[in-house]
Amino acid sequence: MKTYILTAALLLTGLIYAQETKPVLEPFGNKVKATYFYDNGQVQQEGFFENGKLEGYWVAYNEDGTKKSSGFYKEGAKVGKWFFWKEANLSEVDYASNTIATIKNWKREAVAVKN
Repeated sequence: MKTYILTAALLLTGLIYAQETKPVLEPFGNKVKATYFYDNGQVQQEGFFENGKLEGYWVAYNEDGTKKSSGFYKEGAKVGKWFFWKEANLSEVDYASNTIATIKNWKREAVAVKN
């Protein structure tokens, strides 16, 4: 019985201290700039909404602040070139009508420099 009470108390304490990080929404002309955050306060992603749809340039970051992806939306659909970074790899994805048209992948190779 004590175990159940202790477990319940720990869960309630965790819920009390857990903070939901809310996005920051700012008017920007006829658009709304949205910035979303990780629990550690680092920016998770930022971009714009217009008429309730994703619009324009969006960028997403990893929790350590490194860029994760970037690209453009038009009326809520991904369009044009998007870039996705993962460790030493970069993927360039071309979208047409929110559908992947082509993908190009690059890998950063370590180069030894001799003096």
